[in-house]
Amino acid sequence: MLFYYTQLLQTPLLELLDQLRDLQDASASITRVNALFTVTPQVHDGNVEQFPTGPLSIAFSDVSFAYEIGEPVLQDIAFSLPGGNVLGLLGRTGSGKTSIARLLLRLYDPQSGNIHLSGADTLPLDLRSLRLHALRGSIALVTQDIQLFHASLRDNLTFFDPHIPDERLLYALRETGLSAWYQGLPADLDTLLQGNTGLSAGEAQLLVLARVFLRDPPLVILDEASSCLDLASERRLEEALDRVLVGRTVILIAHRLATLRRADYLVILENGHIREQGARQHLQQCPDSYFTHLLQTGMEEVFA
Repeated sequence: MLFYYTQLLQTPLLELLDQLRDLQDASASITRVNALFTVTPQVHDGNVEQFPTGPLSIAFSDVSFAYEIGEPVLQDIAFSLPGGNVLGLLGRTGSGKTSIARLLLRLYDPQSGNIHLSGADTLPLDLRSLRLHALRGSIALVTQDIQLFHASLRDNLTFFDPHIPDERLLYALRETGLSAWYQGLPADLDTLLQGNTGLSAGEAQLLVLARVFLRDPPLVILDEASSCLDLASERRLEEALDRVLVGRTVILIAHRLATLRRADYLVILENGHIREQGARQHLQQCPDSYFTHLLQTGMEEVFA
């Protein structure tokens, strides 16, 4: 009987210990949440709601930026890109290419200098003056890191927006070369996707491109989007890009020479500075340009 009563006491005591551990975890979580609420954002929202229409023109004026004070990532960056053109950003890993994309999305603000955007019929607007939701809703960033949801194909394409008609979704899939893949799905747009599981890297990247097509942004940034694809998948992606990027301003962050075939202008970064910039055709025809040296040497080897 004594052993039996001891066992009866043991179970509630163990449950009480579990509850104490849960209480400690909850207390630590509340502390972290409170610390998060006290963080003051360094990027402040602008007050201009009206975003420029049409392909965006971009101008960097003496922009310098550092994630940590005293460790500059970009220094005195100055270039301009007319609307509807394609800019190729080149440089070794760590030269500042992705940081330029982050500044355009205002994930960070530069310590000095200005970034301006303008449309076909609008004056240049300082990036800091624009509302963040309008800015980020008008710029599409495509990277090699693909995120798909455990949800239907329709929800993955629309980001759970029920107002986008199925006709637009099907048109986007056709334009990005996914018609044959779509016809093999068991439940059409209602087919459940298990995240990235069950899709090839090329198919997942094309689905991300279909998202861009649906958003119809005036500015698209491709950050090494094809670097993890095999040659056949990269060819399919390039064919889809030829259709999707028409009429938009595009920034290509690339290591491969093949990716630069559509670039109108080039900016070559080195240790956070611009080493060379100009029209691609001009740099390619100039025997003394650094870009010509890269073509002769093999850019993949130089930027490895």
